[in-house]
Amino acid sequence: MTAAARDLVALLEREPAGQVSNSVYETGRLVADAPWLDGHGRRLAYLLAQQSADGSWGPAGGYALVPTASAVQGLLAELVRADPAGTAARAELAAATARGLAALARRLADGTSMPDTPAADLIVPALAARIDAHLTELGGEFGPALPPVDRRRVDAVAALLATDHPVPSKLWHAYEVLGAAAATRTEVTPVEGAVGASPAATAAWLAHRRTPDRAARAYLDAVVARHGGPVPCCTPITTFERSWSLATLVRVGLPVTPSPGLVSELVAALGPDGAATGPGLPTDADTTSATLYALARLGHPVDPASLLRFDLGTHFCTWQGEDGHSITTNAHVLEALGWHARNARDGAERYAPRVTRLAGWLRDAQQPDGQWADRWHASPYYATCCAALALAGYAPAEVADAAVDRAADWVLATQRDDGGWGRWSTTTEETAYAVHVLLGAGRPIRPRVREAVLRALEPLCAEPTEHPPLWHDKDLYTPILIVRAAVIAARRLAFAATETARGGASVPRQQGADQGMITTA
Repeated sequence: MTAAARDLVALLEREPAGQVSNSVYETGRLVADAPWLDGHGRRLAYLLAQQSADGSWGPAGGYALVPTASAVQGLLAELVRADPAGTAARAELAAATARGLAALARRLADGTSMPDTPAADLIVPALAARIDAHLTELGGEFGPALPPVDRRRVDAVAALLATDHPVPSKLWHAYEVLGAAAATRTEVTPVEGAVGASPAATAAWLAHRRTPDRAARAYLDAVVARHGGPVPCCTPITTFERSWSLATLVRVGLPVTPSPGLVSELVAALGPDGAATGPGLPTDADTTSATLYALARLGHPVDPASLLRFDLGTHFCTWQGEDGHSITTNAHVLEALGWHARNARDGAERYAPRVTRLAGWLRDAQQPDGQWADRWHASPYYATCCAALALAGYAPAEVADAAVDRAADWVLATQRDDGGWGRWSTTTEETAYAVHVLLGAGRPIRPRVREAVLRALEPLCAEPTEHPPLWHDKDLYTPILIVRAAVIAARRLAFAATETARGGASVPRQQGADQGMITTA
């Protein structure tokens, strides 16, 4: 596992933009709004190839609404632009569009609920209106308008944009569905060429400019070149990818040695307000805490005072004005503050009360069956892993132990017949999270745990051609190296446990959790 970890760290350095899967949603937006951008034909081909047998795009249920609406609207826009002559290419586009429209109409008509993915309540009604306009333009070729969609949220945002009142900066990540009123907002400017770290948002912003913006165009060209035509929802993800991956590896004691330059860049990402996932996005407690924790575990601690602006008294928000709350954000905050409370010179005085309060909040948020669920990932195994490891590492035993044991019991009870774990089917990623819960929290290795881990070795060691997208953005995506780090770390735990655990032995509790002794090269 050491060699695999070393290779992963080398990739973090060699490809600083990060590795993230392509997005049907985002690619559909470029098909509709940026046909002038290089790779247009490849994006069309990607949409056609990604369509499911039932006509939809994306996973089952509500998760299909956003990508299906985007793909359908993108294909309709292409049909409106295309030569009306009955070519074979047009026939293929028309057939895919008709199947997609039927699938989208079914889901809207049966009241399929939208998952808690960013801007879904803006995206679906905005694209439904554009789809209906295209259907009118095409003269009824594809049938009647879509079933009605709740527009209250999108209308409220449009009304806000038309005023001079402040607008939450998180909205710029979905600039492409905000309409003409967004063009009047002078505070929207590219950061490192990107609007809201989004190719779709950047392309839409460019379309509103009277004069070209070279940095924004260069950003789009670079993203298309890296991904070959289709594009991801959020890029670059430099700080996000590096902090999550490094924290995961060092948490299990893997001796990773990132370069001084990479460490310096992580430190520089932490401004007085924290760190952001990508350029043009607001700073957030999740990325800030993961970066703080990774640096601390690498032997380069930075005072976590920037996290305090996200403290709501009972728990921490991901960003100011967040709707709802995030289990995994608060788990990462617990790790960051917990390390400093235990190790920094005045950490106990400054942060220990918050650690105790936050640990209690996380414990109380656990569901009766032992799992946690979260707004940033489709799988409860991810949220349960984050919460269980944070509690095991930094909460008092009287708070952590029973909660971690309940989490392990839930994991044991939900193991699939093939030895793996997964919300919809077994995945290597979710199997890794389950193994982290069973072995990474330092609890005694019960016979049932050892047996479950032995059964999990085959799916855990599988090498899928790609990991199914499970992470929440405008549609589901995979941060590839972050997932790979979780799998590498889980394999280390599993191999160690199956080789050495005997009777009541246990894997060391978060190996080296508070030593901060791993140094950089």
